[in-house]
Amino acid sequence: MTGDPTTYDIAVIGGGVNGSGIARDAAGRGARALLLEAADLASGTSSASTKLIHGGLRYLEHYEFALVREALSERERLWSIAPHIIWPMRFVLPHVAGLRPRWLLRLGLFLYDHIGGRKKLAPTKSIDLRQHEAGKALKPQFKNGFAYSDCWVDDARLVVLNARDAADRGADVRTRCKVEQLVRKDGVWEITTAVGTFTARAVVNAAGPSVMNLLDRSEARSSGRIRLVRGSHIVVSRLFDHEFSYFFQLPDGRIFFAIPYEQDFTLVGTTDRDHEAGPDKVQASEEEIAYLCDGVNFYFEKPISPSDVIWTFSGVRPLFDDGSEKPEAATRGYRLDMTPEADGAPMLSIFGGKITTYRHLAQEAVDLLAPRLSHLSAAHWTDTEALPGGDFPIDGAAQLVDEIVRLYPFLEHAWAARLVRSYGTLTTHILGGAKSLSDCGHHFGHGLTEREVRYLIDREWAQSAEDILWRRSKLGLHFTAEQSAVLERFLA
Repeated sequence: MTGDPTTYDIAVIGGGVNGSGIARDAAGRGARALLLEAADLASGTSSASTKLIHGGLRYLEHYEFALVREALSERERLWSIAPHIIWPMRFVLPHVAGLRPRWLLRLGLFLYDHIGGRKKLAPTKSIDLRQHEAGKALKPQFKNGFAYSDCWVDDARLVVLNARDAADRGADVRTRCKVEQLVRKDGVWEITTAVGTFTARAVVNAAGPSVMNLLDRSEARSSGRIRLVRGSHIVVSRLFDHEFSYFFQLPDGRIFFAIPYEQDFTLVGTTDRDHEAGPDKVQASEEEIAYLCDGVNFYFEKPISPSDVIWTFSGVRPLFDDGSEKPEAATRGYRLDMTPEADGAPMLSIFGGKITTYRHLAQEAVDLLAPRLSHLSAAHWTDTEALPGGDFPIDGAAQLVDEIVRLYPFLEHAWAARLVRSYGTLTTHILGGAKSLSDCGHHFGHGLTEREVRYLIDREWAQSAEDILWRRSKLGLHFTAEQSAVLERFLA
């Protein structure tokens, strides 16, 4: 046998938000954990979300009250443990004559405010769009609406920080390590990968859209089924000058968001389309791009066309197949499927889920595994322990930015703010004793220096320019092709 000869307690396969969250939880309970990812962390669905920590207001229409309550209860927990990458956001929901009536919207928002234990987020209020600043960018027929609260998240960084914390607690994190086969042997799982073979007492199948493919490469079986639903987004130049986001209804009954994005842009999405092309071929179709542009043009005074789209990204949601007729009605809940004890070493497969509930899903997954791995602690801890860099008050980001500017006066304020919104209190670890920009090594552009790049390589498993520019950050929106090539040559 090659690879590490020591048997792990738990091998988690899949470096998305669920897999990294499970590895973190398990490591913190005393498990010797292994996290295997075929590509880069968050390289699939978990970096292609709408970037929201939210209850899912529209799920109330499908009577998924338990799911909405669970998600709403997680919002402020996640905000408290990661205030650098998660922060409150106010959403404006215009009333549209002929669509959902105002009383129904108000009732839904009343439930949204009261069933999830909201404490610090601002409550819903009715607004006059003719007077409110968010109404200025909209067409004049939209006169009334509501403002409510949810949270924003840097989704890819959420994944990386969970993996980093897992590693800090003793987990072994391996990227670019595709699992080829899993076999039960002598009471453990033997896991064959491209770089060697590992053994583990239990396996967690957190492969997302590839969950069934991984089952096919093992001798485990599951009654679970998934439905692959593609969600696509477009990014355009900024459509409005304020910090509110929008939650829009469309005449076909669907919804979409328009959200301030990376200072100079607006993020618009998402779609819901059944995806047949497989998890490795995911991109926005021309029809989806046109659909989102039409949605923008239904509401905003400033029209856009597909030619105005700067960037698109798409993800495949591996939803638990509940038999829903329409993809937008398929449940965003999750199912955890454990192999029977009589089969030998356990495999726990994850079906479905959403980024907002990842922490609770991970906690429940480790709870299920604990009886099969007797030395694991039963204590829950991930709801109170900060993720790396998040050990500061939830309302303290602005003060932390000011402190960084004071310590490193050569930084522009926006530059310092980006670093704090990525790394929180670890910003000083990255910059160290730098007294000037030249102390930070090569400046690749737009505030990305050699010091930060080396940190991402050494501590966050980054290997390529794509890893750094599109997952560890979104600086790819600002970098030219030439600047990207310089960074790629440096990494090579």
